[in-house]
Amino acid sequence: MYLYDQYDQTLVEQRVAQYREQTRRYLAGELSEEEFRPLRLMNGLYIQRHAPMLRVSIPYGLLASRQLRRLASIARKYDKGYGHFTTRQNIQFNWPALERVPDILAELAEVQMHAIQTSGNCIRNVTSDHLAGVSQDELEDPRPYCEIIRQWATFHPEFSYLPRKFKIAVSGADRDRAATRVHDIGLQLVRNEDGETGFQVLVGGGLGRTPIIGEVIREFLPKRHLLSYLEAILRVYNLHGRRDNIHKARIKILLRAWGAEHFAREVEAEWEQLRDQPSLTLDEAEVRRMQAFFTPPAYATDAGEGELPTRIDADPEFARWVQRNVVAHKQPGYAAVFVSLKAPGVPPGDITAEQMEALADLADEFSFGEIRASHNQNLLLTDVRRDRLYALWQGLRAQELAAANIGTLSDMICCPGLDFCGLANASSLSIARQINERFDDLDHLYDLGDIRLNISGCMNACGHHHVAHIGILGVDKKGEEFYQLTLGGSSANDSALGDRLGPAIAKAEVAEALARILQVYVARRVEEEPFVETYRRVGMAPFKEAVYA
Repeated sequence: MYLYDQYDQTLVEQRVAQYREQTRRYLAGELSEEEFRPLRLMNGLYIQRHAPMLRVSIPYGLLASRQLRRLASIARKYDKGYGHFTTRQNIQFNWPALERVPDILAELAEVQMHAIQTSGNCIRNVTSDHLAGVSQDELEDPRPYCEIIRQWATFHPEFSYLPRKFKIAVSGADRDRAATRVHDIGLQLVRNEDGETGFQVLVGGGLGRTPIIGEVIREFLPKRHLLSYLEAILRVYNLHGRRDNIHKARIKILLRAWGAEHFAREVEAEWEQLRDQPSLTLDEAEVRRMQAFFTPPAYATDAGEGELPTRIDADPEFARWVQRNVVAHKQPGYAAVFVSLKAPGVPPGDITAEQMEALADLADEFSFGEIRASHNQNLLLTDVRRDRLYALWQGLRAQELAAANIGTLSDMICCPGLDFCGLANASSLSIARQINERFDDLDHLYDLGDIRLNISGCMNACGHHHVAHIGILGVDKKGEEFYQLTLGGSSANDSALGDRLGPAIAKAEVAEALARILQVYVARRVEEEPFVETYRRVGMAPFKEAVYA
């Protein structure tokens, strides 16, 4: 993984000192709330319903075990003993005292972490495929390019005050696990007819109150032009994006107003002025330098199956975990392992300080000391010998981190909702509990197969409900919580926005409505057909009839 040099370390330490002084001046009454607000947002600090919320950056979801231990220590020392992993591969602490945040940032800086650009109208944390570097369907590891983009975007003087927040995702695999089509910029590594590897560039994706799937504005961009082309896109957006209405300020609104062809022409015209600038041109030496930070670990040549088949045959619980939580690895004898943060009774994405410390130890013992955060609010150990899976499972099980539910209905994405968020108008965590209690039979969940269920507590869509196979959106109706359901969405290669089922339903009826939807699916599916494919084949009518009968 990337390691800070003296410039990186100096930068984050000076930023901590700067923010410490800004916080002191605010608490002393020398800065007004209005003056302090942009300063705290630049350092990842929101004011939520009950307390400040600090969002910590995890670039492209990659953590070292020492960093996870430090996050555990911060959770215990400054918060209520837990952290919450988000859909953008970050972690949030929901209860820090405002006056102690500079101390938290100082502790993060000691392990090469920070909260810079995790909020505000700037380029946010660059996200990527959680299986980058190990998946069998990958054309090229995208993480070196994520790091190159991160360094270009950090404190970029021209893009510190954009019309609105800006999100970039990069994928190098055939299967889109990074939701590139619902980001402001999605970059997909592709190979052209001449065999050269470069990027397909998508722009204008996003969720929120105006959900839009991104569009391709360039089919192939040579790698050496990556930064100059990104700079051209950002310049066009920075110049022409709306600043008069926060709800109309994202780049997706500009692209929709102009159309993709017009937008692409503007970008290409701007790019002509930038493309040959030496400071924005990636030479092969710089790419190789960055790739050197992401070389594969020292895989054992004798790794194999060992007693794995025997263990699977002898222990049904372990067999279910292997089936749902273990995925193929491009290195023979190894596997990638999902660590589910969706155990029944636990808010999706939450993990305690004790679990973080135990997982750091397991990462050291089984996976070269690395942990990854996924887009779906789970964690992963990506380099585990297959003949040691049983021992790892026992370790995870002892920490209640071995829920065998990856990809099932209970593997929900869920925002904090009304329990924490000052923007939410309905609870989401209570809906997740309601669904977990209703669907507590694992065999039934396995029979239903892969289903993506996402829950948002308001139209800002932090729970990505628009692109779920089954989406749930909390709405307020004259002071009461209601929930609107959508069907058929996806954030993968077949990306689509879900269709609205009908009128919102009462809070107490959500699980029952979901049960009726799933009954229709089971009755109408053909053999092993996934839910979303059944929906697309039979349409909305039978589901609507079942729910509103």
